[in-house]
Amino acid sequence: MEKISGIVLAGGLGRRMGGVDKGLQLLHGQPMVAHAIKRLAPQVDEILINANQNIPTYAAFGYRVVSDTVLEQSGGFAGPLAGLQAGLSAASHPLVVTVPCDSPFLPTDLVTRLYAAMQTQSAQLAVARTGDQVHPVFALVRRDVFSHLSDFLASGGRKIDRWYMTLRITEVAFDDQPEAFRNINTKEELHAHAGHHDQTQ
Repeated sequence: MEKISGIVLAGGLGRRMGGVDKGLQLLHGQPMVAHAIKRLAPQVDEILINANQNIPTYAAFGYRVVSDTVLEQSGGFAGPLAGLQAGLSAASHPLVVTVPCDSPFLPTDLVTRLYAAMQTQSAQLAVARTGDQVHPVFALVRRDVFSHLSDFLASGGRKIDRWYMTLRITEVAFDDQPEAFRNINTKEELHAHAGHHDQTQ
């Protein structure tokens, strides 16, 4: 297997959680980003954290923190594609996998399955899917799409699925573990998950 950099996307504004930094919200006594890192780290050769606020707090996890270089004119953040671009520019390895900071139950075999499909299909990008639902921020992509992504962002493109349509992609079924892609967007969801421990351990 080629070497792979992992990017934990923690660059959003957390609007649905009341504007707090989602990755730093506690679940079972640990920040959500720590749960995501714990599951991703054994699958990759390098971890990067994409964050645009609370940089010292994220840096304290011991990994390099990269911030978006593409920002909206309003001063807001440009979304997960900008986080991916920041990660691609900083990654040490030819392949990059992304996961969101608010998915503490992500599959422990995510990378091996995405990589196998990418190789079989000669794809530029492999993305996870359960049933009919694609999970666009759970994706493995070749670092050499960086300039292509940069051009897309420079032209005003922001929608992740629209960019994916310009690439050779393969969707990888994870129907055997649909719960692994649960993400926690609101304080209500956080409290609900805090009441019971993850069953996929």
